[in-house]
Amino acid sequence: MQVFPNVARFLLIASLAILPVLAEPVRIIFDTDMGNDVDDAIALALLHAMETRGEAHLLAVTITKDNRYAAPFVALFNKTYGHARIPIGVVKDGVTKDDGNYLRPVLQSFNAPQEGIFPDAVQLLRRTLAVQPDGSVVIVQVGFSTNLARLLAKDRDLIARKVRLLSTMAGNFVETTPEFNVVRDVPSAQKVFGDWPGEVVSSGFEIGRAIRYPANRLASDFKWTDKSPLVEAYRAYKTMPYDEPLWDPTAALYAVRPDAGYFTLSPAGRIQVDEKGATRFIPGEGKQHYLIVNEQQKARVLEAISLLASQPPK
Repeated sequence: MQVFPNVARFLLIASLAILPVLAEPVRIIFDTDMGNDVDDAIALALLHAMETRGEAHLLAVTITKDNRYAAPFVALFNKTYGHARIPIGVVKDGVTKDDGNYLRPVLQSFNAPQEGIFPDAVQLLRRTLAVQPDGSVVIVQVGFSTNLARLLAKDRDLIARKVRLLSTMAGNFVETTPEFNVVRDVPSAQKVFGDWPGEVVSSGFEIGRAIRYPANRLASDFKWTDKSPLVEAYRAYKTMPYDEPLWDPTAALYAVRPDAGYFTLSPAGRIQVDEKGATRFIPGEGKQHYLIVNEQQKARVLEAISLLASQPPK
């Protein structure tokens, strides 16, 4: 009668031995031009889901859209997803100041505050990085390079010590057409890609264009709630139905799960930005890459982003 307990004990010990060691959550700073396109909101929802799962730790959100409603919108998002503690920094003298299509309508729909006092984005970046372990932070930049270029000008050494990866949505690596995030602040993009001291991985325009969020999933995937700020933003951004290109969420997904096989990395090299905002990749020496995706990967990326973006808050 003692054999079964002993066997069970052995199997338990053996199973514990082969369980993977849970990795520490990826420390993320999300730098966004929230309000220009709704894929920023999808990316933020994805990061909140990953925080809830213990995969990511969202340290701060900094904004490169110079609009009064952008930070209150992010604050509403953070509160809705149960992470109201996350600090928000705002750009000074940024390049886009219009309201956009969804910031104010969503705030009004939720009767949320439409103003607040938020610190300067560069100051928040410096404070946040200073207290993190060396080589531990991943910055996800899915807007303009304004904030990071200013940070580089002030404290390049801080970036070199604290940031292990910059995952950015920027550029176009299959065409010469300048991409929006780059062309709206070319000098800042030139500085970031030219002077960044660590590894850079860029999700180009072609990636998001090839992977689009199906509008019909708003109805099927959000049945757990009567009202979602992401759903409200999606519906306010354009006339429904439309399938939104997933530019920004791909950069966020890679940042947290770089080894999941969702994408293929280009060879190492350097990304150059010309005076018109066009990007060109030069293989060779350098620590910069861009993402490549095949048909099988597209399906996996779409499913991962769709499920994460629609995950209920904790």
